[in-house]
Amino acid sequence: MKKISIDQLLPGMTLGQTILNDKMVVILSGGTMLTHAHITRLKYLNIPFAYVRDGFDLSNNYRAVEIMFNKENAFVKKYNDIIAEATELFNNIAQGKDKSIESTSKEVKNSLMPIIKESGVIDYLYTLSNMSDNIYHHSVRVSIMAGVIGKWLRFSENKINDLILAGFLHDIGKTMLPKKIINRRPQSLTPEEYEIYIQHTINGQKILSGKSNISEGVRAAALQHHESIDGTGEPFGISGSEIHEYARIIMIANLYDNITTEREGEVKQTPFDAVGIIGNNMFSTLDAQVCVPFISNIQNSFLGSMVGLNDGRRGRVVYYPAGYSSLPIIRIDDNTVLNLNEEHGNNNVKIIEYNPK
Repeated sequence: MKKISIDQLLPGMTLGQTILNDKMVVILSGGTMLTHAHITRLKYLNIPFAYVRDGFDLSNNYRAVEIMFNKENAFVKKYNDIIAEATELFNNIAQGKDKSIESTSKEVKNSLMPIIKESGVIDYLYTLSNMSDNIYHHSVRVSIMAGVIGKWLRFSENKINDLILAGFLHDIGKTMLPKKIINRRPQSLTPEEYEIYIQHTINGQKILSGKSNISEGVRAAALQHHESIDGTGEPFGISGSEIHEYARIIMIANLYDNITTEREGEVKQTPFDAVGIIGNNMFSTLDAQVCVPFISNIQNSFLGSMVGLNDGRRGRVVYYPAGYSSLPIIRIDDNTVLNLNEEHGNNNVKIIEYNPK
């Protein structure tokens, strides 16, 4: 274990000792694998240094034992195992090699079902969104979020498994795109390049067609996840009930991940920003029947979470007023409670940082 300044901390380091404030309140527990959000919080609190585990402490044997006792680290390990499966599958398809989608998909479903049942899955997803915005990470995160939405919609376990698979394979068609397009943000593409990009939806359906144990809903999600309920989407501009239920759910999971992920050329936004955008579009491009339970359940998952405001203050989410686009009420201290629905309009106070519970 060694002592280093906060400025030298890097995501992925493991905290060697618990950090306390002047009131002996725990800021971060020993054994925490540091993320960008953790380091930002420590800098904000003017913590001068921290103890991190050195090479000996981070040996494979030690890490294996640590994972057994650290829930977040265990989640990250499972996630990385699934990323390896996704990377192999997508790369093999891109290279025209024979890789069974059915067998890989079965392994992914079996791995992800326990993950979506985790009580802290929303917090973990936000931590993971610092890792990468490439197709593999994006597909796995969308599949996790889709499974969570299925759970909130009270789907059967079999249907949730199918929805997880729809999320995992929704961008499989991107394996057929030129690298110069797949590695860029859609907003940066020329009209001609975008026409090529949107073909990934049709490519995805083609790749999945004829595959055994791949349901119609999974194929439809690959084809329709860029369509909109009001008919303004792509590639065909279909609307309403013409869009499969799975595709409507993947739309929301896909949008949530795009908003809350660090992406080249874009600032990572908070889950509160994502909920606001989804709420504002729930009666136009998105399906309100999916948005309503999504928003109400994800707002409940935020209760008790710490947040940072753009005026430098920090507080805890204590309540949500009625309304699907509402902002939370934040307790700053024993004498100060902020209703961000009022503050946002009057003083432009907003949440800029979200930390796991």
